Amino acid sequence: MNQSYVKKMKNDIYKTYEHLHTYPESSSEEKETSAYIQKKLEDAGYSVRTFSEHYGLTAELQGASSEVVAFRSDLDAVVQWIDGELKANHSCGHDAHSTMLLYAALALKKMNIQPQKTIRFLFQPAEETGAGAKQMIESGCLQNVTELYGMHVRPEWEVEDKKASPVILHGSACAVHGIVHGVQAHASRPEFGKNAIEIAADLVQMLRGLRLTKTNDYSVKMTKLQAGGDSTNVIPDEAVFALDLRANTNEAMDELKSRVEHILSHLTSMHEVAIDYHFEGRTYAAVPNVHTIQIATQAIQSVLGDDGLVSVCETKGAEDFHVYTKETGVASTMIGLGCGLKHGLHHPDMMFNKEALLTGTNIYLTLALLASKAEVQGE
Repeated sequence: MNQSYVKKMKNDIYKTYEHLHTYPESSSEEKETSAYIQKKLEDAGYSVRTFSEHYGLTAELQGASSEVVAFRSDLDAVVQWIDGELKANHSCGHDAHSTMLLYAALALKKMNIQPQKTIRFLFQPAEETGAGAKQMIESGCLQNVTELYGMHVRPEWEVEDKKASPVILHGSACAVHGIVHGVQAHASRPEFGKNAIEIAADLVQMLRGLRLTKTNDYSVKMTKLQAGGDSTNVIPDEAVFALDLRANTNEAMDELKSRVEHILSHLTSMHEVAIDYHFEGRTYAAVPNVHTIQIATQAIQSVLGDDGLVSVCETKGAEDFHVYTKETGVASTMIGLGCGLKHGLHHPDMMFNKEALLTGTNIYLTLALLASKAEVQGE
């Protein structure tokens, strides 16, 4: 019976997705996206909570208890180069995520249900910059939340089309932004200067030799280097760099950050220069929770059958969804939705099977009924 509600909204689901896809907005700039979703929710009878500090929003169905089960989607688009133009583009599927959660909320409103637990919907800004989850926490969106669920479309090599996994094992990620302060000199007198490019090159070599003690599943690499000017006969005194750090566990990331700090300190002493740097945008690895995974498993099996269940989705990617658990201790899981996604996430030509929007909406709807222990009274 649950899926009949989604079937009736099929055309509207596709229209909403196309609208969000056509008008992408970057992190912390999701003004119109947020307003569009807010209107849809309010037109359905929801009271929507918005915030002056960011464009996130929440809505909820009141349950018999104050205990809350929450469902989170993300609003922002990736900023990337497309045909020579730097612009926002929904190549990570956030338009799909918002559409699916929105229509699960709209379907629940149409159903005459009596949830034991309050159901809260979170539409989060700024996932791509890693800032959004903390903003939602600081705004009180996790108050009384005991379970948190999310969903993310997955590349076809991780989860096949028409299948889903109850847990995505994301890794941890972090960035380093820094400046090497060398000493400028004429290129004919390199001994009078300290070449910022050569110091940055030493950093690359030392990072390549970095080894962690308890895991091989990590990486650290330079992803940005800007130094020097138009003159080829000047030793550059400044190099701006960025590093990307990845690890499969939060503990491994802690060790990786410590090793990187040690290397930067060593370079400072070795070359007798200053290197200013800071860590930014840390996201946390998934912490699997047995209960939420079991509920998600039941929802997937209800919609896709046993053959549609993939026990686990492992990925090298990161997600700020896991900040919620790290910061608040909430039990959580993120469902990996197979959708025939080609080219990969963040690829400018990313595409997927749009029928998966209906599947994801049905999974969200079923998940909300199960997690909230709702009684369906009928239309």
